[in-house]
Amino acid sequence: MKATSILIGLAGFMATALVAAEVQNHVTAATSDQSTQTVVDAQGNLRVPEDYRTAYQFLGAWAIAADQGKGSQQLHVVYASPGTIAAYRKDGHFPDGSVLVKELFETATEPMKTGTVSHAQTLKGWFVMVRDSKETHPGNKLWGDGWGWSLFDAGNPTKTTSTDYKANCLGCHVPAQATEWIYVSGYPPLKG
Repeated sequence: MKATSILIGLAGFMATALVAAEVQNHVTAATSDQSTQTVVDAQGNLRVPEDYRTAYQFLGAWAIAADQGKGSQQLHVVYASPGTIAAYRKDGHFPDGSVLVKELFETATEPMKTGTVSHAQTLKGWFVMVRDSKETHPGNKLWGDGWGWSLFDAGNPTKTTSTDYKANCLGCHVPAQATEWIYVSGYPPLKG
């Protein structure tokens, strides 16, 4: 009798855990779909999501070294749409609908108590990518190789300055082709 009660309790616990996991998967998928809808229109035109600084997760930052002297000339700060990091940790892939937003800052460098420091000064623009392994926008030159790609100037987050991802974007990502065109080594949250 006692063993039966334990088995029934264990089965109930497992069923609850499975339901909770399935609900989380639906929430993550719905959040991803919602994030994509605010970034991509029906023709595949991208835009910078308005709420990425509060609704997205911080993924990492890159400092572009100064050509001469100390410090950095640019700082790139990258955010991922909700659910992207958790999904990537599960299988090492970015799921369709994942949105990555990279802020491009000009920096200021100055001496501080800790040493010479560069910090974000002036927003120059954004680079936005949307995962699309199904190639849903085949006629749009900003989509291909599993992503939508667009660069935006700081003055207009709704109009891309890119015209063709192969000419304007892909070249910088060639060294990261093996990791779905993303430099995952610079993003500690993906490693868990």
